[in-house]
Amino acid sequence: MSTLKTGNTRVMELRTVEVWDGNVANSHALRQASVDVVSAYPITPSTGTVEGYASHNANGYVDGEMIMTESEHAAMSGCIGAAAAGARTATATSSQGLALMVETLYQASGMRMPIVLCLINRALAAPLNVNGDHSDMYLANQSGWISIDACNPEESYDLVLCAFKIAEHKDVRLPVIVNQDGFLTSHKAQNVRPLTDEAAHSFVGPYLEVNSMLNFDTPVTHGVQTESDWHFEHKAKQNDAMMKSTKVIEEVFAEFEKVSGRKYNMIEKHMTDDADVILICMGTTYETTCVTADKLRAEGKKVGVMMPRLFRPTQLDAFVKELSHAKAVVCMDRSAPGGQTGLLYNDVAAALFNTDSRPLLSNVIYGLGGRDINVENLSGIFNDALADVEAGKLLNGAIQQWVGVRGPELKYYSVKG
Repeated sequence: MSTLKTGNTRVMELRTVEVWDGNVANSHALRQASVDVVSAYPITPSTGTVEGYASHNANGYVDGEMIMTESEHAAMSGCIGAAAAGARTATATSSQGLALMVETLYQASGMRMPIVLCLINRALAAPLNVNGDHSDMYLANQSGWISIDACNPEESYDLVLCAFKIAEHKDVRLPVIVNQDGFLTSHKAQNVRPLTDEAAHSFVGPYLEVNSMLNFDTPVTHGVQTESDWHFEHKAKQNDAMMKSTKVIEEVFAEFEKVSGRKYNMIEKHMTDDADVILICMGTTYETTCVTADKLRAEGKKVGVMMPRLFRPTQLDAFVKELSHAKAVVCMDRSAPGGQTGLLYNDVAAALFNTDSRPLLSNVIYGLGGRDINVENLSGIFNDALADVEAGKLLNGAIQQWVGVRGPELKYYSVKG
């Protein structure tokens, strides 16, 4: 990595392949997107993202403002104010930080602010835990934010760049979350092939102001109160934009492929076309599960893996299309469900309920608080599902099982054999 001086602007020249962890990758994406304002409060394991941006800003690599606030609630409030004033805006947080932001998450989406949030996924307390699971990703489930998932630092870098282009599109104007697993991605250095600063800036493009509060020629008000006379219509319009954002997301992914050579899909899949058993998971687990599927394929077992790259809005139609031939589907949820089935399971069940497809559908809860899941664990899950297919029923007699937890076997929601 080297630097050049051009006038009063410092330009960073990157190697063709850099070795970055997920936080560093995020910080370079924010720098290359020329983010005007980052309003943030530090929390493990996301601190490196905003710390990196602050360093780039202080050293003259980006012309922006780094605002350190007194809390995560204030951090998102600062983002909302900056976005309303017409600034390209971003932040990062994790776990309890997101929980403190929840009120303002709904404000940001309801006010149609195109903010980008780098969410470094971490378990929610109590008990206190700084390691990665998907509790915080699931917490934002109904907040009105588009939610995209990355498996490694390079994907997070790519998807943060895409997120600005998606959020700011005239037909979307909604905030976007880019998820990555805490520590497994955020603190694990891997090869990243970044775009040049020029190429990245050209891809993201200049910020397009819409209804800026500082445009006094067309004065507007944000955050107004509506009651039963107009509230329903506002939320319906917001949800319609969310549902229609998939077209824009596909277009942005296609455009990014042209400049990077890297292809992203709404749903990623690995050897699913002829698979009898398909395991659905997210984050770093997807890569481990692909390795496991390769191993089992070598043994002649017809298994495959799927990951919803776009978590919200939910891809029900895509699930129907991709799962119609499967004989068994296992939905892996890395979040404590709180007395219900997991969100991925619920999404897939909803997709298939009114179709002729009737695969054996089960739910695995795993990896809470950063508990490792390995090829051996995943091979067991695949083999159990293959045995279910052979028997034509869920042999353990329950829809949900907890895998990798010490103590007695935990399974819930019994089914008749």
